[in-house]
Amino acid sequence: MAGISKANGGPMKDKQLSESVALVTGASRGIGRAIAHRLATLGASLAICGRDRAALEDSSKSLQKLGAPVFSQVTDVTDAAQVAELVAKTESALGPINILVNNAGIGLFGPAHKKSEADWDLVLDSNLKSVFLVSRAVIPSMIRRGSGDIINISSLAGKNTFAGGGIYCASKWGLMGLSGCMMEDLRAHGIRVSVICPGSVATEFSGSKPKDPSKALSPDDVAHAVEAIVTQPPGSFLSEIHLRPLRK
Repeated sequence: MAGISKANGGPMKDKQLSESVALVTGASRGIGRAIAHRLATLGASLAICGRDRAALEDSSKSLQKLGAPVFSQVTDVTDAAQVAELVAKTESALGPINILVNNAGIGLFGPAHKKSEADWDLVLDSNLKSVFLVSRAVIPSMIRRGSGDIINISSLAGKNTFAGGGIYCASKWGLMGLSGCMMEDLRAHGIRVSVICPGSVATEFSGSKPKDPSKALSPDDVAHAVEAIVTQPPGSFLSEIHLRPLRK
């Protein structure tokens, strides 16, 4: 499924991003959906992807109601060919991508020695390889234009360890290393690379235990951090943001 639409009207916040095209991975629900909504209210055109067709269509319709041009496509971001197709079709439909939010990811928890090789591949491919593939597909165009924002959604699990977090922490620690190196590689080209590390977020997240919403972040909290990054004046950037719920 792929589609582009533009709704008339709809509530717009402050069209600071009216000339921007944003690609948000894993935007069919939870954090990714909230980020896409926040960017749409700022005036950006949105490309979204996910693997759940029905959820992606619902997310696309909700963005249309905000008046944002929307392109959506079912995509497995761990597959290089599908990623290349997504980026090419996005740029054809909306224009060059100047905001990339690498949000897609999964959680799988339990002692590492009790997990299978397939478990390892699933988590590392979803949480780390996908960022490499999507960023690699988008960066050449950003370099040619001399600007862009890449925002990688990591986790405080990329800074800390905990029992049962072996594979998940490995993926997020790897993402922190990749993000830092991308930042140094790309800043001379005018491209800002940022990473957001949320604590527990009240979403449907594969493998996570239910969390008291009063003691967890909301998806909108993460979206607010993304807004702070993309609206930062061009001469500086927020390289790393840690988000924690107020109450433990």
